[in-house]
Amino acid sequence: MGKRKELKLEIHESGKTSKSPKLCGTNYPVCISFIVVNEFCERFSYYGMKAVLTLYFINYLHWDQNLSTAVYHAFSSLCYFTPVLGALIADSWLGKFKTIVYLSVVYVLGHVVKSVGAIPSVGDSTIHIALSMVGLILIAFGTGGIKPCVAAFGGDQFDEEHTNERRKFFSIFYMSINAGSVLSTVITPILRGNVQCFGGDCYALAFGVPAILMVIALVVFISGSGMYKKSPPEGNVLLDVCRCLGLAIKNRWMSSKYDSKRKHWLDWAEEKYPKRLIHEIKMVLRVLVLYIPLPMFWALFDQQGSRWTLQATRMNMAFGSTFVLKPDQMQMLNALLILMFVPIFDVVVYPLIGLCRINLTPLKKMAVGMIFAALAFGAATLVEVNVMKTVVEPAPHGQCLLQVYNLADSDVKLSIPGSNLFSQPIKSYEDPQAYQHLELGGHNKTITVGINHNGHFHECRETFTEQKAYSLVLHSKTSGIVCQLATDNILKSEKMEAYLRYTHVRCTSGSQDFSINLGLLDSGASYTVILKGGPGQIIPQKMEDVKANNVHIAWQIPQYALMTAGEVMFSITGIEFSYSQAPANMKSVLQAGWLLTVAFGNVIVLIVAEGAGLDQWMEFLLFAGLLVAVCIIFSIMAYFYTYVDPDELDKLFPDQTVNEDEDELKKDQTDDTMYLNSIEKSTKM
Repeated sequence: MGKRKELKLEIHESGKTSKSPKLCGTNYPVCISFIVVNEFCERFSYYGMKAVLTLYFINYLHWDQNLSTAVYHAFSSLCYFTPVLGALIADSWLGKFKTIVYLSVVYVLGHVVKSVGAIPSVGDSTIHIALSMVGLILIAFGTGGIKPCVAAFGGDQFDEEHTNERRKFFSIFYMSINAGSVLSTVITPILRGNVQCFGGDCYALAFGVPAILMVIALVVFISGSGMYKKSPPEGNVLLDVCRCLGLAIKNRWMSSKYDSKRKHWLDWAEEKYPKRLIHEIKMVLRVLVLYIPLPMFWALFDQQGSRWTLQATRMNMAFGSTFVLKPDQMQMLNALLILMFVPIFDVVVYPLIGLCRINLTPLKKMAVGMIFAALAFGAATLVEVNVMKTVVEPAPHGQCLLQVYNLADSDVKLSIPGSNLFSQPIKSYEDPQAYQHLELGGHNKTITVGINHNGHFHECRETFTEQKAYSLVLHSKTSGIVCQLATDNILKSEKMEAYLRYTHVRCTSGSQDFSINLGLLDSGASYTVILKGGPGQIIPQKMEDVKANNVHIAWQIPQYALMTAGEVMFSITGIEFSYSQAPANMKSVLQAGWLLTVAFGNVIVLIVAEGAGLDQWMEFLLFAGLLVAVCIIFSIMAYFYTYVDPDELDKLFPDQTVNEDEDELKKDQTDDTMYLNSIEKSTKM
């Protein structure tokens, strides 16, 4: 044991790891300032880009909502698969410093490619899609690859005896993550919507600024190179675990009935691996089994950046007459609420529950967190139902939508062969009540419409196409009734615009010019304006074809509050529970497992978005129901789980106990870095 400590001292003295100067006479190395600034810029870069991603797919690439949601969650999923790869590269090949530098270069390239793909003049739509996908893949490998390395590399910079300083560093590091996330979620949507370039929203700028921040992050990190302690790769316990599992499965499969029996299938690896390692893996597997239902929680949680953002685009975002929120800015609410809820739950909620003598174990907290998330989607369902009341649903196959404007001087009555639509007289200049479904029986159909006006019968033949919306405008002339069929736009603007953008229109009638005030045009509405002539004047009559966004965005606050409460009880508690149930040297395995639950949760959303084909409110309800079902399964699993104390391993295997000082240092640093890497998921998207 003494040789190991001697060797460590020789390495430090040999110059392979330089001794960093301290900050202002403290025990904080100067180099940690480079790491904190790097983390702030990188998190700004990632969350800023991701905040506008869903609307970029819809408004720039012109994808539908389901495809946009699927690609968004495919990207999110890849971002949480790649950390496992990054940890393996750092621990088994390059070391943390080189891994951060090389993958940050990949990260920067991804941002640059993504930004170029957002420039309309660069190629056609195929080029834009290709560049966007290549950029997102590079970003996923970059951000995921450095995720398990940066915090751990920062912890490596502290001397063994400076445990308190290292813990405070992680608090500062955590705050830099929060600051980067909140600021980018506020600023990037403003760059997208308030700055116009290339004739529309400036997505090139919204992606370009995060790219610049990532370049700054890389330059700052490299600038501190001469002051860092750079530990060589020491091997990855995840590989040892995988090899042990593989050997146990292989030996168990090849065993015969004459071989001696084993109490546990992992015991088949005893011929090569020590009993302590095998027992540690058994402890980890018991926790990983509890992870199996967890992806469903993340399937709901991660929709804040996709489905909930799309819901916000159909809501009223105005606060008073001066401030209008962007739909992609609502995501910052989760980051702000988590900073409020964590101390409230720790200082108020949990102590009050304890005073009521309720034994709220960690696994029970996680189950309650799932219920909160399900309730959040229940609230989202209620909001969606009310939002849908302002939306005109497209007609199904074989039908079209039709409304009638009567601009004649008196009432008219319509007759459509094979239909009883518009059986009541239509008053002159009456605002149509609603679109009616006209049966076509095929892709299109030419219909003769009969019109009764002042006792005279008129006919007009019009061709209608399925799934389209039409307005039939009737004019009266000396020769009789004249028909005009207009195709309507019933889709709400994802930019929250009215389909009449200008409040003042200048008209010319004869030799006179008229300025017409159209009044207030509400966001999301679609209008038809009829101009009626009079002596020396033109009188506008505004008719609302599609209702305005009259459900205020404040109604999304309850679902964000419920989801954040669920996040506090589920995610933070889950990480703490997991790390309390596994040995110190196995916490990286649990981190990999935890991040994979996030990845698979996004895969679930991808599958449902592309395969279910449900109305949005039904999809929200489906996710809520699935999470409740999963919560029941998880609760049953938790009921049969027995809590363990990993420190008992030293008593069970005294002959395999490692050096106490090194083990304690490794345990402290692993607890901090792995906890921070995982807790980032529970505070940001």
